[in-house]
Amino acid sequence: MKFVIGVDLGTSAVKTLLIGQDGAVKAEATREYPLFHEKSGWSEQEPEDWVTGTIGALQELTQQSGVQPQDIEGLSFSGQMHGLVLLDADNKPIRRAILWNDTRTTEQCREIERKLGDKLLSVTRNPALEGFTLPKILWVKQHEPATFAKAQQFLLPKDYLRLRLTGASHMDLSDAAGTLLLDVAGKVWSGDVLSAFELPASLCPPLVEASGFVGTLSPEAAAATGLSEETKVFAGGADNACGAIGAGILSPGVTLCSIGTSGVVLTYEADSSADYAGKVHFFNHGKPDAFYAMGVTLAAGYSLSWFRNTFAKGESFEALLSGVDEIAPGSGGLLFTPYLVGERTPHPDATIRGSFIGMDGSHTLTHFARAVMEGITFSLNESIDLFRSAGKTVDTIISIGGGAKNPVWLQMQADVFQANVVALENEQGPGLGAAMLAAVGCGWFANLDACGEVFVKRSRTFTPNKAASDAYAKLFRIYQEVYHKTKSLNESLSAFRN
Repeated sequence: MKFVIGVDLGTSAVKTLLIGQDGAVKAEATREYPLFHEKSGWSEQEPEDWVTGTIGALQELTQQSGVQPQDIEGLSFSGQMHGLVLLDADNKPIRRAILWNDTRTTEQCREIERKLGDKLLSVTRNPALEGFTLPKILWVKQHEPATFAKAQQFLLPKDYLRLRLTGASHMDLSDAAGTLLLDVAGKVWSGDVLSAFELPASLCPPLVEASGFVGTLSPEAAAATGLSEETKVFAGGADNACGAIGAGILSPGVTLCSIGTSGVVLTYEADSSADYAGKVHFFNHGKPDAFYAMGVTLAAGYSLSWFRNTFAKGESFEALLSGVDEIAPGSGGLLFTPYLVGERTPHPDATIRGSFIGMDGSHTLTHFARAVMEGITFSLNESIDLFRSAGKTVDTIISIGGGAKNPVWLQMQADVFQANVVALENEQGPGLGAAMLAAVGCGWFANLDACGEVFVKRSRTFTPNKAASDAYAKLFRIYQEVYHKTKSLNESLSAFRN
């Protein structure tokens, strides 16, 4: 049997998967690396740590699997989006990478809005937010001019890793769409955006599709990893695009709900005509000639982790959530908003903070735990509500991540979303999507749709309970009022935060 590798370069670790032609995972290996937070709001990493971690994981992958290097035909990538890697003339980083969760660039975002005006949404299809790449480029240009003067090209994290393994620079469309430099519909770097900020076109790498063949492993990379120099390398995609591929979000009418530290609701778009007026993100898909719209909850799974660590430290999630199924929808009149670190969709607000509303003496720890689960799900439903308001049909939702590990939460999602919610049998997230790109690139399948029929295995389906759905429909409208009624209070309280 032949195999491919999916490399998922995340924020805290790199995860590698070895997958056979039957779609089964043969082996997996992970390496963690540090984050650097030298100032409030800053988040950086050393690009070399990604390379070291990936080489170590690939070595372990090949050694533990016993698969011969010549039987591993291809390799592709999924990567954390938006992170800025600036390279000099020798393709060496000139500073640490500035990551997606770095928030130092508010001033630059306002500058982008002023200079681009209507072109911001008509060309880049996304609002100027601190997480995107262009604001980071402008920050370095303004605050570190001597460093910026050395910059010859920028890459995103997985693209730098791929450069180190192949010697060639590229960026795929799905990741480039998160830079605010791409003409998303035209699939080219925007001359209007580059000229508005006096950035040379040479700063941008060549563009390819996520499934594009970009070379083979260099002799040095092959020797370091234990793989063959003949291993074909394919561009790969942004983590959310690859997560969509790995969950089978490859046709209209299928939506993804992913609950990790943050939460994502993502729906397939067959063309670029959909107009959400910047209320949700709109990016190129990892599937050629396709797109996706995406809403984000900043503190999804993080809200539940925070709740456990604060109020039930040392307790397992299983113990914490024991009994939540015995409490009726609405948690006895208790609402939670998961704005612990601000919010993204539909409120791009860095100042708003979370709330428990409706507490009384009858509420137990279990009521609070259920309220947290419901609040996270309501926040994700904000994105689904936006999709439906724009005319999208949302009737089948693939649920992955932490929210897919608990049957009570899966049923809650079906009830709140008023849609069938499907759990996967072999959930592997973006790493599986990366492996699928390699599998199609190696010619195992005619396209990603055919690959998905083999690689993506659905498990149980949860259907909405009418009584619960009706209750949640009323509660959701109350939930939506909390943001507006606490916004000014949180703005006043922000002066007292550390």
